[in-house]
Amino acid sequence: MKPIIEVSHLYKKYKIGEKQRYYSFRDTLVDLAKLPFRKKSNKSEFWALKDISFKVMPGEVIGIIGRNGAGKSTLLKILSRITPPTKGEIALRGRVASLLEVGTGFHPELTGRENTYLNGAILGMKRTEINDKFDEIVDFAEISKFLDTPVKFYSSGMYLRLAFAIAAHLDPEILLVDEVLAVGDAQFQKKCLGKMKEVSKQGRTVLFVSHNMEAIKNLCSKALILEKGKLEKIGPASKITEFYLSELENSTLKGIIKSGDEDARIIDSSIINTNYQTVNKINIDEPFGIEMEYEILSDFKGLVPNILISTINGTEVLHNIYVSSSTSKGKHKVICWIPPNFLNNKKYKVLIAIASFTPSTVGHAIQEIIFEVIENMDEKYRGNYRGEIHGVVRPNLKWENLKKDS
Repeated sequence: MKPIIEVSHLYKKYKIGEKQRYYSFRDTLVDLAKLPFRKKSNKSEFWALKDISFKVMPGEVIGIIGRNGAGKSTLLKILSRITPPTKGEIALRGRVASLLEVGTGFHPELTGRENTYLNGAILGMKRTEINDKFDEIVDFAEISKFLDTPVKFYSSGMYLRLAFAIAAHLDPEILLVDEVLAVGDAQFQKKCLGKMKEVSKQGRTVLFVSHNMEAIKNLCSKALILEKGKLEKIGPASKITEFYLSELENSTLKGIIKSGDEDARIIDSSIINTNYQTVNKINIDEPFGIEMEYEILSDFKGLVPNILISTINGTEVLHNIYVSSSTSKGKHKVICWIPPNFLNNKKYKVLIAIASFTPSTVGHAIQEIIFEVIENMDEKYRGNYRGEIHGVVRPNLKWENLKKDS
């Protein structure tokens, strides 16, 4: 049996500062004509993918994991034929459906019903085939009341529900899904993961990008790790996720993902104790701070600091935005204080970002820090219990004894 996906020595190069565009045959001819007269570009090059090779057999569910900027989304865009590779070969032996960004492939002026047929046609489906699946798609997306409303009026959640329902129900041989599922609520995410598992049991192939290691382990048979554009490791999903998490835990205190762009940059960030000392371990009954020093470089409006705390396996705990912070140009320093007895004794990661939330969320500078909340065996918090206390939060809750003496 031949692999349904074959990727051989794949490379993708971008020029930093150069806008990417889609090329027609006429564009290519014009560029060739201009080539002898073109001055050498000063733009620096960035290799998003470097010498990627792997094979996927029909019916396999492959998880793709790695840090932000590792090349995961670029790989899926090339497999979806949204962007061409710089070098290398790809063989796809089946019809491909992809869900990479909310609303990709939708025409904003068309209704949900019309976009369903449009997407089906793009996938190569006949109208009769779409008719057979139409009711299932609408039921799964839960948008029957808004089916004849132009999708430009849909929320991001409605976009996502319809887009995933179309991609999953129109019988593609290959389904490509990016981290876009994180946009939906927990109930819909669970529903989507169940549908992908059902799709895989029908013999179809799924490539799934996610930062949620539990979802990768439960859904995928195999997984691969991308690191700085290179294929670092591939194998059984359980072993690959364990390896990735151990590597993440052993990483340095500060791991810069994206230090900044032309609008803002993060100068420094750290976890501190109440004495303002940098630490990576905190006692469960002590408050701690997330300190961020950053610089606003432009007059871009609405740039604010914010944090996202997650467990090491990707479960999001909290997202907090400093909405009243100064957005003026220049250097700023802020601390977000986390109260005591809030997080459980686990390892966590915090994404620290300068972002704009109007009109949509854009991260202009991001850093990641790994830290650990240390167990407290004091009887005040545990009594005589010495087993594991489950959950990601662990507040001191008030208990009331209502039993009365007879």
